[in-house]
Amino acid sequence: MAIEICCKAAFGAPDILGDCPFCQKVLLTLEEKKVSYTILLINLDSKPEWFLEVNPNGKVPLIKFDDKWISDSDVIVGLIEEKFPEPSLSSPPELASVGSEIYSNFVTFLKSKDDNDGTEQALLDELKALEEHLKNHGPYVNGEKITAVDLSLAPKLYQLVVALPHFKNWTIPESLIHVHNYTNSLFALESFEKTKAAEEYVIAGWIPKLNA
Repeated sequence: MAIEICCKAAFGAPDILGDCPFCQKVLLTLEEKKVSYTILLINLDSKPEWFLEVNPNGKVPLIKFDDKWISDSDVIVGLIEEKFPEPSLSSPPELASVGSEIYSNFVTFLKSKDDNDGTEQALLDELKALEEHLKNHGPYVNGEKITAVDLSLAPKLYQLVVALPHFKNWTIPESLIHVHNYTNSLFALESFEKTKAAEEYVIAGWIPKLNA
């Protein structure tokens, strides 16, 4: 029986998968483990009553396990790993922090209206740290094998490479070769192609946040 998972619908297109990187992280995990699932698209601007009843905080992703609805993408991924241990996607605990600050720094830089506030440099520092790690331990965070850390980073890096050129005319420096190889490799995964939001919906999803 397919697992039910609630994901964000695209902004302005409620019947199309939206741009939530946390939803995509869970979908990637299900895809890589070959677990069958059904997506329930949630319009976050007009959340259905049943969704708010089972999930009062109104956040996605939300997944149904054993007749119980569970939120928080990290908790969900941990449960999927527990219930469907093969193939294993777990990574050593010490690698959990690799690249973990990239997304928050990306968002801060994206929203920044001051070119000299240090937000660009903060993002660059995080990307350089990832470059150094991949250079020494790559091609993926845990070496040759894709793990949960990569599946968490991939959707966030996708948001970055789509949104920053559009809104900031900014791209990851070419000198960060290992980061570029890493993103190209992750974005080429069949599971990624299947679960990503179209670029136009990533951009559309950021417009209201940047105008807030």
